[in-house]
Amino acid sequence: MIPPICVKYKVEHWIEISSAFYFAERMVQLVRNTMNFVDLCRGEFGRKVAYTGVDRITPQNVVKVVSDTIGIHNRNRTLIDYLYRYMKGDQPILYRNKIVRPEVNNRVVENHAFETVKFKAGQICGEPIQYVCKKKNADEKINEQVDLLNDYLDEANADARNIQRAIYQSATGTSYKAILKEEDWTKNGDLPPFRIFIPYPGDCYIVYSQRNGKPMLSVQILKDEDEQQYYLCYSKNQFFEIKNGKVTNYGINGFGGIPIVECPNNHDRLSDVEIAITLFDAINKYQSDRLNGVEQFVQAFMKFKNCEVDENEFLKMVKLGAISVKDTGNGCQSDVELMTAELNQSESQVAKDDIYNNMLIVEAMPNRQSNSGGDTGNAVYLRNGWDFAERDAKLVEAFTKEAEKESARIILNIIRGTSNDVNISTRDFDVKITRNPTDNMLVKAQALDYLFKNKIHPLIALITCGLFSDPQKVYEMSLPYLGTIYPELADPKAEVQKAQQLLDGKFQNPSKTEPMENSPSNEE
Repeated sequence: MIPPICVKYKVEHWIEISSAFYFAERMVQLVRNTMNFVDLCRGEFGRKVAYTGVDRITPQNVVKVVSDTIGIHNRNRTLIDYLYRYMKGDQPILYRNKIVRPEVNNRVVENHAFETVKFKAGQICGEPIQYVCKKKNADEKINEQVDLLNDYLDEANADARNIQRAIYQSATGTSYKAILKEEDWTKNGDLPPFRIFIPYPGDCYIVYSQRNGKPMLSVQILKDEDEQQYYLCYSKNQFFEIKNGKVTNYGINGFGGIPIVECPNNHDRLSDVEIAITLFDAINKYQSDRLNGVEQFVQAFMKFKNCEVDENEFLKMVKLGAISVKDTGNGCQSDVELMTAELNQSESQVAKDDIYNNMLIVEAMPNRQSNSGGDTGNAVYLRNGWDFAERDAKLVEAFTKEAEKESARIILNIIRGTSNDVNISTRDFDVKITRNPTDNMLVKAQALDYLFKNKIHPLIALITCGLFSDPQKVYEMSLPYLGTIYPELADPKAEVQKAQQLLDGKFQNPSKTEPMENSPSNEE
């Protein structure tokens, strides 16, 4: 079939038109979310993962690996573009056509997809992600090194980049973080030696090993200064530039690993938008039809029964606000009335609220029910769904921590090759994601006090209560002060030794009320 673009410009030899020009028009037609997402993905929800069977990426096989996997990425990119535009408000209800009374066609978007994405991103990155020392007996030097790494991340604006990544992660089902070398870094300057960049998920993907699931190759789709598309690829040890199906440049990868790390939303890379997208569409349709009902009631048709009224007379009557009609003269009674059928707004609101509440359940989001009185903070926390939201966030948290560890390894490699002032590994610290540290603060403080008084190790107590994002640092800074309130905490080793002596003394000098097995009183 001849493409429409050829008919439009009366091109006879349409085969000679460049494929880029043809596909460009097709992309223009797809920049709006005119069709339903279920029809677009054809029931295949989630993003597909690109795999390769090669054991090692080389200049000889990298082009084949990219050509074998680019089709999977192109399929993902179509869905990613749709979901991201949907989150920003470009939803199918805006392009709805109405057959009956097309002049009354309200198109209302209640963008609950944006609400969902912002909530999910806030659950993970609402508070800054911290690196905390995880060794119980870590010396002061390791703690200082971890603090210095956190300072570098703060200077690199890691918080803002993580929020951007979390929005992509929730909206599209996956996200990527690139760790690059800072070109403007100087030894005595203020800039960190690395830069954090969050690429758009539609322009980047990772190829994994089919055998063990390890990342083998990162692929970025870029354009040069002449607007020519090329692929920038990184394996563990090399980088490659591919243009027009050929490797134009390759060399040693100086990052010590693949500098682009994927952070999926879940194992299937399902977006938080797509799992409830039919509910979002239903809410938009309900709200639009309710406004249509109101407008059609106000602009109701006027029915003339057994009357003779021409157009000019009718327009005059409308202008005057009064109606005067004549009978047809055949003995039939004349009548004028409005044809109205008012939509029951109360029943419509009940149906809409039911859809909205189901959407909150599917998305593991809390509702906004007001307190009816008599409930404690924990009761409201459980009843309104905050506990469910917390459990759902922990599932996403595991994938986020894995990606943070991978990116931290690249950051440490860059620091070792530049400033060389952070000499720790990822085994020395843990990734701490803090959510709502001040919620139920009184209950948490009471739990901390109870654990202290019952001789639980202070560090374990600080970790368990959930009050602090870095319990290790709080423990080290607070131990001298804790000793003044709880003397037994001033010297934990002496307290353990005293307890052991008491236990030894009990077994060496048993109580008279508890005779031993071999005592004379038991020999009968």
